[in-house]
Amino acid sequence: MARDPLIGLVGKPSAGKSSTLNSLTDASSKVGNFPFTTIDPQRAIGYLQIECACARHNLQDRCKPNYGSCDGGRRSVPIELLDVAGLVPGAHEGLGLGNKFLDDLRHADALIHVVDASGTVDAEGKETRGYDPSVDIAWLRSEIVAWILGNLMQRWGSIRRRHMAIKATAVETLQGQFSGYGATSNVINRAIDRSRVKEPLEDWSDETVKNVVNAFVDKKFPTVIALNKIDHPDADKNISKIAKMQDPNSIVLCSAISEIFLRKMAKQGYIKYVEGSEFVDTKEDLIEQGDPTGGGLKDLDEKNRNRIENLKDMVLYRFGSTGVVQVLSKAAEILGLVPVFPVRNTTTFSSGAAESKAVFRDCVLVRKGSTVAEVARKVMGDAPIAFVEGVGNMRVAEDDLVSVGKNDVSHIAAYPIPLLY
Repeated sequence: MARDPLIGLVGKPSAGKSSTLNSLTDASSKVGNFPFTTIDPQRAIGYLQIECACARHNLQDRCKPNYGSCDGGRRSVPIELLDVAGLVPGAHEGLGLGNKFLDDLRHADALIHVVDASGTVDAEGKETRGYDPSVDIAWLRSEIVAWILGNLMQRWGSIRRRHMAIKATAVETLQGQFSGYGATSNVINRAIDRSRVKEPLEDWSDETVKNVVNAFVDKKFPTVIALNKIDHPDADKNISKIAKMQDPNSIVLCSAISEIFLRKMAKQGYIKYVEGSEFVDTKEDLIEQGDPTGGGLKDLDEKNRNRIENLKDMVLYRFGSTGVVQVLSKAAEILGLVPVFPVRNTTTFSSGAAESKAVFRDCVLVRKGSTVAEVARKVMGDAPIAFVEGVGNMRVAEDDLVSVGKNDVSHIAAYPIPLLY
């Protein structure tokens, strides 16, 4: 059965990984400005923002998810995150407990690399000024490549001899070596294609092996670069430099500490704020907009009022949001995740639960290119599938693909399990 996607948060110490995790979840990682604040890998549940199927069918008022939430068709879908303690240069050689930290990443499907865009923290997480954060992007990837390459080259002689003895394909041999990283034959195939290898594996040079590993890392660990601390005055020049060096589609600008502050103030009733939005309303704002009650919000003291106004100017108005919600959305985008809504009835969209009027109770995330049968196996496990129905009780072929708006709402019927007497 296909497992749920796992997003790994990586980066050097004090880059803001734990703050980013906190801003994506309800977790409360210990946050501190010193190396190795986070020692053990921590898994937590983040919430991916998607457009719910209830909006498509104008049933927003009846949508009651079993997990996460839905507010007017804007659904928060749980997704698992892994926060790994800060990496430092030389991690693949064991520096900074690096081998352990790298090993914790092996099952991640995508990475969010949190980079301190302010340049106020050096490669080892110590306070400084004028550091070039573009260096971090290069060395973190090189550490992952060196880690995998080192593991492979230690055994390359015996791997090649066995490959020749059993007359295996390159994909079969590499899958045996890369299975510990959660690699599939499809990922390995794409890595070999990308590295443009023509010769048989037994003739690969060390340079060819390195090229294949580089291509494998790109395919196995697609990465979002989260440029954090964008509200710092030194961030602009660093952002500009990194944007010229990296694929712009992989970059998200964010301020995790700003998101945490806004959520805290909203929970305490001082502001009106929707996660990931560019708008913040105070009591005074709502009164000016014609609400004499000010939305029932509390009065802000001068310190917090000034902080919110500065945050609006330095982050929300300049960048359109704190960027934190967009970081997770970008990770889901590069993974090609598709939300699927299993229901009991494809006419009423109910789940058959006690609250019979509630719709779209469940949502699962699957990879782009998944078939109806693969979705059914993820939802039902090993239960034998009798048939699958789409919207309007129409039967759906098991080899049909699933995408947003197509086969993403379905009823999966399983054969009854016979009783044994």
